[in-house]
Amino acid sequence: QVQLVESGGGLVQAGGSLRLSCELSGTIFRINGLGWYRQAPGKQRELVAAITSLGSTTYADSVKGRFTISRENARNTVYLQMNSLKPGDTAVYYCNNHPTASSGMWPWGPGTQVTVSS
Repeated sequence: QVQLVESGGGLVQAGGSLRLSCELSGTIFRINGLGWYRQAPGKQRELVAAITSLGSTTYADSVKGRFTISRENARNTVYLQMNSLKPGDTAVYYCNNHPTASSGMWPWGPGTQVTVSS
């Protein structure tokens, strides 16, 4: 079973940056696409960014040009570099399977809280 551990969140002022990391267990990492998702209070969880096994990336319109998803196969880790953060980016951030994966989502990890102050 895949286990996900997110880290790197925190409190940052608007305009600041954070780098999130997600370490995955299991040998499927190299053949899987991956995604970063977020859930703000009172809102549905939404896709933020995704990366395929070949490195092709997609982003939500709200984060294009500010966030960058990347992966390091040797460390079974996926990253989300977040720049020019806005208060609207405040949410709990999660990593999981690619949104188009036929196998669906894995059990969600604890996530990492990102809070952006104005």
